[in-house]
Amino acid sequence: MGLTVAIVGSGPGGFYSAAALIKELPDCQVDIIDRLPTPFGLIRAGVAPDHQSSKKIAKIFERTAQSPQVRFLGNVEVGRDVSIAELRGLYDAVVLATGAPKDRRLGIPGEDLGGVYGSSEFVGWYNAHPDFKELAPNLETGTAVVIGAGNVALDVARLLAKTGDEVRATDMAHYAADAIDIAPLTDVYVFARRGPLQAAFTHKEVKEFGELENAVTLVDPAVLPGDDVALEDKGRGSQEKNIGYLREYAKNKGDEKPVRIHLQFYAMPVAIMGEGRVSAIRMERTKLTEDGKVVATGETFEVPCNIVVACIGTQSTPIEAVAYDEQNQRFPNVDGKIEDGLYVAGWAKRGPSGTIATNFPDGNAVAEHIKLQTADAFKQGPAGLDQMLRDRNVRVVSFEDWKRIEAAEEAGASHGAPRRKFTSIPEMIAALG
Repeated sequence: MGLTVAIVGSGPGGFYSAAALIKELPDCQVDIIDRLPTPFGLIRAGVAPDHQSSKKIAKIFERTAQSPQVRFLGNVEVGRDVSIAELRGLYDAVVLATGAPKDRRLGIPGEDLGGVYGSSEFVGWYNAHPDFKELAPNLETGTAVVIGAGNVALDVARLLAKTGDEVRATDMAHYAADAIDIAPLTDVYVFARRGPLQAAFTHKEVKEFGELENAVTLVDPAVLPGDDVALEDKGRGSQEKNIGYLREYAKNKGDEKPVRIHLQFYAMPVAIMGEGRVSAIRMERTKLTEDGKVVATGETFEVPCNIVVACIGTQSTPIEAVAYDEQNQRFPNVDGKIEDGLYVAGWAKRGPSGTIATNFPDGNAVAEHIKLQTADAFKQGPAGLDQMLRDRNVRVVSFEDWKRIEAAEEAGASHGAPRRKFTSIPEMIAALG
């Protein structure tokens, strides 16, 4: 047997690493370990439920999972069922592909009030992530506020503005679809600190705001660049296409449909008000300096609301016995190498940025590092982990088990949805009989 590798995390970073390893090292054995019974990480729990085409990359990862060199071990939590030190003792190499699951904080007064959420928890709630099933945000409000100018912020705003029929045709958690269906929302505000030229969303995302059945999108024409401003074509982040759609929305009057989405630029949150629960958010107008820095103007305004979702980024979390960079919220590494035998890929390596495919080079870098190692004849590899988990009575979910869970979800679908997701780990295990 060749090198044995344990990958912690089954999202894009983990699967791209596994694919690169079995290509470069045909005799290696790779175990992909995840604390959930479900593979694919944010493809399942982060990608918007109405973006099914973006989830198709899972079919490519599925081919990797079904390789004879690869095993998926779901429902195995590192730190609870096995430690990193134990994995390093069992395998020639360990790869951390744990993503960036923790929400960044706004850092303003009132952010701990009820009704204020980070994007990871709110997106996890509507995507049926077991950790956030009980979040139960109260959508009994006329106004919601979303902070951020990236695709996640637009996802949250768009889904809140959809009708019950629109969201039920997706794989959104059934309880979230029900809550959105009966929510009395009439206004959804999306606030960005910078201007439309600096926005991080892609033209595909902003285009969808003109296709909503029940909502109209509004933009202040005064914040848009004039025709004399040169716009850059950056592919999916094309300024030219983004501004084109925003100019169309600036023509809307606001009374065409029952729900209004307000895309507002040059404003940042400074305080959240309320007694126990958010009742309003205070925003401050901003402007950009010549070198592109955001500065406050001192002009503030308030928006009454009962829910705030902060989509301002996420960060990795420390792992016992692994060096951690607190300042940059990731694991310090040199092109994916932490130290001999320990590597990192994906967001845990470089922070939460880019698309799913951005993780591809990370897998190649990990494989190149590991190729330089030699197998240790004294390490037990997969057989040693199997025995350890049996001794600890861990119910491991294999990839074949996952396919049975997936089949049960698909069989339970209705309203044209691709699947009805299980929302808890016990439900998933029960589906296996």
